[in-house]
Amino acid sequence: MITKSGGEYPYLMEAFGPIPAYLFSWTSLFVIKPTSFAIICLSFSEYVCAPFYSGCNPPPVVVKCLAAAAILLITTVNSLSVRLGSYVQNVFTGAKLVIVAIIIISGLVLLAQGNTRNFENSFEGTKLSVGAISLAFYNGLWAYDGWNQLNYITEELRNPFRNLPLAIIIGIPLVTGCYILMNVSYFTVMTPTELLQSQAVAVTFGDRVLYPASWVVPLFVAFSTIGAANGTCFTAGRLVYVAGREGHMLKVLSYISVRRLTPAPAIIFYGIIATIYIIPGDINSLVNYFSFAAWLFYGLTILGLVVMRFTKKDLERPIKVPIFIPILVTLVSVFLVLAPIISEPAWEYLYCVLFILSGLIFYFLFVHYKFGWAQKILNEETESQSVIQTYSRDSLTTEFTYRSRGGLCTWDKHKCGHLCFLTYTKNKNLGDSHDSHVLSLFFPASRHSKAVRGAHILFLSNSPSWHRHQARGAPTVRW
Repeated sequence: MITKSGGEYPYLMEAFGPIPAYLFSWTSLFVIKPTSFAIICLSFSEYVCAPFYSGCNPPPVVVKCLAAAAILLITTVNSLSVRLGSYVQNVFTGAKLVIVAIIIISGLVLLAQGNTRNFENSFEGTKLSVGAISLAFYNGLWAYDGWNQLNYITEELRNPFRNLPLAIIIGIPLVTGCYILMNVSYFTVMTPTELLQSQAVAVTFGDRVLYPASWVVPLFVAFSTIGAANGTCFTAGRLVYVAGREGHMLKVLSYISVRRLTPAPAIIFYGIIATIYIIPGDINSLVNYFSFAAWLFYGLTILGLVVMRFTKKDLERPIKVPIFIPILVTLVSVFLVLAPIISEPAWEYLYCVLFILSGLIFYFLFVHYKFGWAQKILNEETESQSVIQTYSRDSLTTEFTYRSRGGLCTWDKHKCGHLCFLTYTKNKNLGDSHDSHVLSLFFPASRHSKAVRGAHILFLSNSPSWHRHQARGAPTVRW
């Protein structure tokens, strides 16, 4: 039904309007995405440091510096090249599968040998309060967070109505099964108390089971966390771009490099915010704050599906889930958000709520009322801008904004050879009196031959429209 990129953002926009969507992009920009990035990089640094500080915890300053270095490296890689980021993701995903297989197979062998004593009275000493259960869910579900990442790049998927459900049906049960088996493997050699006290559970497991080859575990776990952090960074720019397209974010954060085709400003911004979050260095606190904010919007998004089932009955639904599923998930989300506040209230949750609501100030100032001076700050550009929508074969693959020095319209062929595109660049210094909206048109190379040399752009009532014609002259049309 909704094939736009941006994760929960387009669902909230469609179901509830711009205010909840803006608050989601605001919270994701400053809390959810950077916090996730920081948590994963802190986990990476702890696993890297563990072999060098056997028997004791590594110094916090070492952990934080290594995490900052990881953020810098991943940010640089994803800012330089989409292809390099994809290559890093593929390599480290393979490393993740290797370490998962090693731990699961080792655990199953130990179970077959009768190592089941840690499963006896396994709930002894645990707390059964509502708040404790909800916080336990926060930590448990954190491991599975990422199930919604494909929705951040829906526009870049080929045949999303087929491939998105297929990825969900195959990927989520597979990951769930692997993670459950990994935890079962941990319990074959560690008690619940030892699990809680260990700074790097997989390293402790490797020391007890795989010695003298236990060094393999922290190495591959570090690879795994780098892959997870890279995936988080890879999808981060899509939300900012979609929000910027709706006028909900600073334009500079939606810029994409023409030469490298990467959302470098958004990625760098995420890296800076994530680096700030590693200063406290408490992973458990970061997980709790992340989960509180994330599940607040997960629940609101799922509730939006229920609302649209009644308010937008005329929309085509190629994928339709039974109504009881979103209702159940909404109730679970309400429990996860309210339970820790009611049972074990803390000032941090209040700060998180106040920060989310503070986004309303910026929404009404920059988006709703559109004060002239505020819009000048929001859309300030020094030279010119151009919005490029790349249409490759049968699917929209990317959209980006960039600056250049001229005001011209150019047909060109992308370096991959599969598409042609038209770019209109308007420079404010040219004295153009038209509205500041910029239009760019793209056509599949297979549909339009080289005879198509130009296009004519019409601005009517501040709303751009267009028609195509075969120009016999040069492929560049200047204004």
